[in-house]
Amino acid sequence: MNTLQAIILAIIEGITEFLPVSSTGHMIIASSFFGIAGDDFTKLFTIVIQLGTILSVVVLYFKRFFQSIDFYFKLFVAFIPAVFFGLLLNDFIDDLLESPIVVAISLIIGGFLLLKVDDWFGNAENTEISYLTALKIGLFQCLAMIPGVSRSGASIVGGMSQKLSRTTAAEFSFFLAIPTMLGATVKKLYDYSKLGVEITDHQLNLLIIGNIVGFIVALIAIKSFIGYLTKHGFKIFGYYRIIAGVAILIIHFFVQKLTII
Repeated sequence: MNTLQAIILAIIEGITEFLPVSSTGHMIIASSFFGIAGDDFTKLFTIVIQLGTILSVVVLYFKRFFQSIDFYFKLFVAFIPAVFFGLLLNDFIDDLLESPIVVAISLIIGGFLLLKVDDWFGNAENTEISYLTALKIGLFQCLAMIPGVSRSGASIVGGMSQKLSRTTAAEFSFFLAIPTMLGATVKKLYDYSKLGVEITDHQLNLLIIGNIVGFIVALIAIKSFIGYLTKHGFKIFGYYRIIAGVAILIIHFFVQKLTII
């Protein structure tokens, strides 16, 4: 991975992490295009630079972090399913992280679902999150272990299915990203260390650059997304996912066909 590739991947991460379009899916497609998707450092990079996007949530919602202890217990409850299924399915998830086809199919299916989300749950106005609701949101979030599903999309839709307003569901999803991404980063760093490969100075610089770029871009993306979501809902993201998924399938099979010829 070179510096330009790291910057492009970080920009993609910053834009897509909190949108319901799957940051992991977009990173897989981009890294596949660069020819580095199967590299162990690339897999580490795509996880670790999420720390920058986490920091953007902390900065934007700094005052909200001084909430009741009850709120943090609810976040913990929502986080538990990710820990359980993440450890259980770790190897299976790693294999999926190299598959553009899985990403494309997930994008398309998720796109059609997002076209209907506003009709199904768009009128909900509840702003109170119970422990049971938090657990259900956490279970929805686990669907995003399939590349292309979207962590934010799954958790937001999960919240709306429990009668939460779009804004409340989205903001809880942002907060839930913090323990989830921290946990994923620690796990990935541990797995990488077991390979017996040291991070070089160049790779360390790439990780620093990636986190800085991801942080700046995510700040802009979060503020823009909340404003748009409140006014317009999910349909545009649904259409985008379907178009992107179909385009990926066409490109993949077209390139494969040319290779065979």
